[in-house]
Amino acid sequence: MCGIIGLFLKDQSLQPRLGKLLAEMLVTMTDRGPDSAGVAVYSSDEIDTIKVTLQSLNPEADFAELQQKLGAEMGCTVDVQIVDTHAIVRLPGSRAGDITDALAQVCPSLRVMSTGKSVEIFKEVGLPAEVIERFSIDKLSGSHGIGHTRMATESAVTTLGAHPFSTGYDQCLVHNGSLSNHNLKRRELIREGLTFETDNDTEVAAAYLTHKLNQGNSLGEALEASIDDLDGFYTFLVGTQNGFGVLRDPIACKPAVLAETDQYVAFGSEYRALVNLPDIQSAKVWEPEPATVYFWEH
Repeated sequence: MCGIIGLFLKDQSLQPRLGKLLAEMLVTMTDRGPDSAGVAVYSSDEIDTIKVTLQSLNPEADFAELQQKLGAEMGCTVDVQIVDTHAIVRLPGSRAGDITDALAQVCPSLRVMSTGKSVEIFKEVGLPAEVIERFSIDKLSGSHGIGHTRMATESAVTTLGAHPFSTGYDQCLVHNGSLSNHNLKRRELIREGLTFETDNDTEVAAAYLTHKLNQGNSLGEALEASIDDLDGFYTFLVGTQNGFGVLRDPIACKPAVLAETDQYVAFGSEYRALVNLPDIQSAKVWEPEPATVYFWEH
């Protein structure tokens, strides 16, 4: 079944509250997915800094002296912020292409959750309230974010199988539904040079969009193309550095609601996820149309 939420802030004064608002929205969706949960938060760092979110199955060992080891391997200054089983590595943007090889040398067991100037992804097995507490999601600030609580239907309950999935720079996706042709699309994308870490159909959807963007399409064009290329019942919520996009399949059998005020745009699988947002009484509230792309950006 799964529950997805998203919040795009127009009003900068709300940015310190982004994590708290997302946390409340996601907890409200708990009964739509008891298996795992995750949140992607977008915030601005220095223009020349890249952030890489890492996840470890053995953080005590993997994160020991990680900052020193990475810095020595890369020959530059890096900053490592450890948050439970995750770590946020900040490094000069000019060295972003070197970190994959450096991680393979100093700690190959670490898994990359996301890379970009803005995005940080935190996801684990467990209920939304547990994941939020582990990573102090309610303390985070930022300009926009998306979240997901999962009820697994077609792949294992693991951290890697949790949403959001990130397959591109500052890009991520959460999904409610099921794709019927994901195995075919996975094989096609592998032939195009993409790699996959899970059997999850959502990873295929994220990689499909990444492939389209790499071909020069805009996000809107990529989402439009997915209507014909991805079969199944789905609602997608896609995060980018500047905003987020929403798409429902042509049947639109998965629930979805949007709300917009002068301060924000909010998305939820159900309206109850939105009821505690500021001034929600004045919001324009509507159900997104089938096979229609919606997008907001700063």
